[in-house]
Amino acid sequence: MDSQGFREAAITSIDEIINYFDTLPTRDVVSQVEPGYLRKLLPTQAPTEGEPWPSIQKDIESKIMPGITHWSHPGFHAFFPCATSYPSILGELYSSALSGACFNWICSPAVTELETIVLDWLAKALGLPQCYLSTGPTLGGGVIQGSASEAVLTAMVAAREKYLTETIPSDLTDDARDDAIALKRAKMVALATTATHSSTKKAALILGVRFITIPVTHETNYSLTAPILSQALASCRERGLEPFFLTATLGTTDTCSVDDFAGISSALSTHSNPPNTPGEVWVHVDAAYAGAALVCPSVQESTKINLIETFHSFDMNMHKWLLTNFDASCLYVRNREWFVRALTINQAVYANEASDNGLVTDYREWQIPLGRRFRSLKIWFVLRSYGIKGLQEYIERTTRIGQEFGEWIREKREMFEVLTGPSFALTVFRMVGKDEEERNERTRRLAEKINSSAKIWVTSTVLDGRYAIRFMTGVRKTEREDVERAFGIVVEKAEEVLRGEEREL
Repeated sequence: MDSQGFREAAITSIDEIINYFDTLPTRDVVSQVEPGYLRKLLPTQAPTEGEPWPSIQKDIESKIMPGITHWSHPGFHAFFPCATSYPSILGELYSSALSGACFNWICSPAVTELETIVLDWLAKALGLPQCYLSTGPTLGGGVIQGSASEAVLTAMVAAREKYLTETIPSDLTDDARDDAIALKRAKMVALATTATHSSTKKAALILGVRFITIPVTHETNYSLTAPILSQALASCRERGLEPFFLTATLGTTDTCSVDDFAGISSALSTHSNPPNTPGEVWVHVDAAYAGAALVCPSVQESTKINLIETFHSFDMNMHKWLLTNFDASCLYVRNREWFVRALTINQAVYANEASDNGLVTDYREWQIPLGRRFRSLKIWFVLRSYGIKGLQEYIERTTRIGQEFGEWIREKREMFEVLTGPSFALTVFRMVGKDEEERNERTRRLAEKINSSAKIWVTSTVLDGRYAIRFMTGVRKTEREDVERAFGIVVEKAEEVLRGEEREL
């Protein structure tokens, strides 16, 4: 494909992408194909001779689209949004053109420097404490990761090395130090609640450290509080275990609950090494989805985001609820040296004057992989195209229609019960019934009927043994009329569930 061929292919592709978004409501939300469908449609090996672009392009609609679940569909109410927007797509296009591994500053100075700048912009927009800025008092800063799971793993690696450095005597011989580290690592434990995303447990599994889950229930709205954490810390100490890492959450996966940041600080000061002392527990804040709402000052105030100043790292995904396509997980650390000391492996080929003299940031020292893409371009384009006000309006609009949905569900008391929310555009509800077994079975049937329609998509969860449906309204193209239509489908399918029970009797 030469430049003219690319120009023609790009024009037709852009037109097709625009048409895709314009006609999304006419498509089913969820793919209806059977497993293995694509192997039946494609040849068993790559073509020997190259094919013309029109032949390739027509297969997008005929072969690929049937296997796509449309996360940008106005009827997508499952999981959380996986956002995109035209400015973000353009950023991805330029990033693809300016391809490079870009692990060092010298590999492409603009790639590193723009990332530092736009993540400082974002930190200020989110109301994060100054310690998380690259120019802050502790020389922290942000780095773009692939996902919140990658971010928590990166933070846990740094936390592990920080804890070992601070708690193992520095005057030991090499062999004695290795033995001491092995003994210490056998006692180290990472903590998270039953509401915390599974990525923390997976990170502990990868690193080979113990993991303990702290139970939280509806009594505290599935939030981690001071008494709950204090009890967990005391239990660890009694068993001879040493907590070194804790994930606190702003917007849990199941219910969008927010942990008590003040309570966490209080419990750690009482039952562990106080903040900013050797051997302290590293606190990582997972705000993957709900962190986007911090662009609204009212959310900054209600979540008390300023209290994370004594915590160690914070992560949010712009690719969930802030109009930037996957991947764009923004990880902040209070002191960049914690990452650099834990993750730096030098090789002669990396050497250059700017890096060797400590004049620049090399993001390879802030992440698990070596190479990295120019992801900051799409964040730059989105922040400039929408502005902070545009992002606030988007968050407020999708939150508002989520609140309306929650009100409609509550008004149908004879049929539904709201378990949590609306919170951050998420409502968790279930059907009513004479006992727990009936409520669970009815709700399970309702979820199946809703999703089988392919007109809207919801996800389910189980809270304290209670089967429930999660309904999210954060997708960019979802409007009030779409949620009204979805509510109508929910009621219709609930009535079918009840009629089915009558027929069984």
